[in-house]
Amino acid sequence: MNPPALDAYSLKLLIELQRDSRQTVQQLSEAVGLSATPCWKRIREMEEAGVITGYSAHVDPEQVGLALNVMVGVNLAKHSDDVVQRFEDAVKADPNIVRCVSTTGETDYVLNVLATDVKHFERLLQGTIVRLPGVTHVHSSIVLREVKSTSVLPIDDLIPRGAGGAGPLPRRRPAPKT
Repeated sequence: MNPPALDAYSLKLLIELQRDSRQTVQQLSEAVGLSATPCWKRIREMEEAGVITGYSAHVDPEQVGLALNVMVGVNLAKHSDDVVQRFEDAVKADPNIVRCVSTTGETDYVLNVLATDVKHFERLLQGTIVRLPGVTHVHSSIVLREVKSTSVLPIDDLIPRGAGGAGPLPRRRPAPKT
C-alpha cells in the first residue's frame, strides 16, 4: 500500500497530535486552520492508512521501577529465514525488550532492554537473551544517562513553504506533563 499524499494541513495535524494527542478536534482544527469536520476526516484517513499507528502515554521508566536501561548487541549464527523469524518472534514476546532494530555492521540486532536493577538484567541476560533462537554472541552496555529520547518525528521540514495555508506552525511550548 502506498502512503497517502500528505499536504500541509495533514502534516500540521501530525505535528499537533505528536505534541499533545489529547487535544479535541476543535483544538486541533484551530491550531491548523481547518474546520472541525475536515480535520476529523483527515485524522480518520491517516489512522486507516497506517500513518497514525496509535496513541499512548509516555511513562517514565524510573518512576515505575525500571531504572536500568541496557543496550544489547546480538549476533546470530545464521541468517536463514527460519532462524531470523524465530529470533524476532521471541524478541517481540519479551516485554522487557522494549525496542529491537536490525542493523548493519558488527552487530546483527540492537535491543533496548529495561530492568529493575543489575541482578534483574543478569537474570534476563542469562535466562532469556542468550537463549534466544540463533544467538551466538551478545554484548551489553548499561546506559549511564539518557541524553535524548523522543518519538516525535521531525515533520516541520516536510511542510511546503508558501502554499495556501501552508508553512510551518509557530513554535509552541510542549504540552504540560501530567
